[in-house]
Amino acid sequence: MKQKNTNTWVSWNENLKYNFEKLYKVTTEEELQEAISSNEKIRFFGSKQSSADIAAGTNALIDMTGYNKIVSYDYNKKTITVQSGLILRELLEAIEAVGWCISCLPDINTITIGGALATGTHGTSGKLLSEYMIECNLVLADGSLKKITKEDPLMDAVRVSLGMLGVMSTITFQCEEEYTLHVKEGPEKDSEWLPKIKSRLKKHDFLRILWLPHTDRGYVITGDKIDPETEVTENLGPRYLKHRRNASKILYKYTHIFPWLTAIANKLLYRGFFSAKKEHKGSLYQATVTKSRGSTLELAEWTIALDKFPKVFAELKRELNKWGNKSFVHIPMDVRFVYQDKSWLSYAYGHDTVTMGCVSRNAATADTYEAFKSVEKIFIKHGGRPHWGKRFVAKDAELSKIYPMWEDFKRLRSELDPTNKFLNPYLTNLVNEKNKVNAIA
Repeated sequence: MKQKNTNTWVSWNENLKYNFEKLYKVTTEEELQEAISSNEKIRFFGSKQSSADIAAGTNALIDMTGYNKIVSYDYNKKTITVQSGLILRELLEAIEAVGWCISCLPDINTITIGGALATGTHGTSGKLLSEYMIECNLVLADGSLKKITKEDPLMDAVRVSLGMLGVMSTITFQCEEEYTLHVKEGPEKDSEWLPKIKSRLKKHDFLRILWLPHTDRGYVITGDKIDPETEVTENLGPRYLKHRRNASKILYKYTHIFPWLTAIANKLLYRGFFSAKKEHKGSLYQATVTKSRGSTLELAEWTIALDKFPKVFAELKRELNKWGNKSFVHIPMDVRFVYQDKSWLSYAYGHDTVTMGCVSRNAATADTYEAFKSVEKIFIKHGGRPHWGKRFVAKDAELSKIYPMWEDFKRLRSELDPTNKFLNPYLTNLVNEKNKVNAIA
């Protein structure tokens, strides 16, 4: 373990910056325990790709990216144990190499395993990635190690915890046999795809919709399990589709000054990049996971119960189509589906869920991106829940109303971390510990 004085921690898109005094680069569980036990305040980071302000803000920081080994396989049980700093890409490649998969994968593969679990990272047509975790070692605030299994009552609290209960060390995932998807993609009018959501979730093994604001259309992606030997006539669309990111950068360049230009840009991007049909096959990882993401992005994402989504979508669409406001949204808005679970801070706690992403292609001007505010206002109104690793302004008062286990989580957090070692300024405000301290004083 190396410890050194340094200066500034900077997030992936340079929107968050913090000075700090000590940086620990850990490679073993013992080094991780020592770093935690020897500091009064400490946070930890991986690939820095969170839009939420959760990774830094303390004088001592732990860089988890060197803690990145595959520990073991259990070939009979189809489980793999890894260190939490491992990049998701390396985990997925490792399990595919032995013929396994995790049946619900997030959009990108460049995040660390620990960060992905702590913030509730998810894919579509399955459960949160954390639901496939069946065991983990958790380093507590005093540096001690606690093993948590799927039978442990604490597991439902630990699965998604923003690193407020402790630092995940080693993690064991339950995998399954790898399968092949036949993927079909193409545009549909909003009046077509919206009523078909529930029937498509029953019919298809994979469903994702990229909604295209200001065009009245969505781009529907379905996937069905097939025999790997089944022949599929591949159609990846025109070659120029690979230039969508560059085209978006150009078309959205001045939309923070003239928001109405977004509607024009969206129509052009739809015609150029979302109007063609595509078809291909591959493993879940090969067929559905984006292999990179530009650091010019800033993201928010909100979730809502499946039964409430049509009403929320209609209200959101009306609001975004008003020329009197400045909430013009860059495309696409990613619509995905997560099945209910029992994890305390899961978006899908207690009900099947629709998630809806909101993206700004101009990260530097994200603070004035009105769409984030409009989307949050509508989802909060209907009991929506924010993605923990993305932008939102809701705090304790709002979160206590939309997460049934919020107060239980806060009590457990206080028990496991009585001195608030793992709270930075952002998290202190999120759980209202600042006001509690002031009240005691």
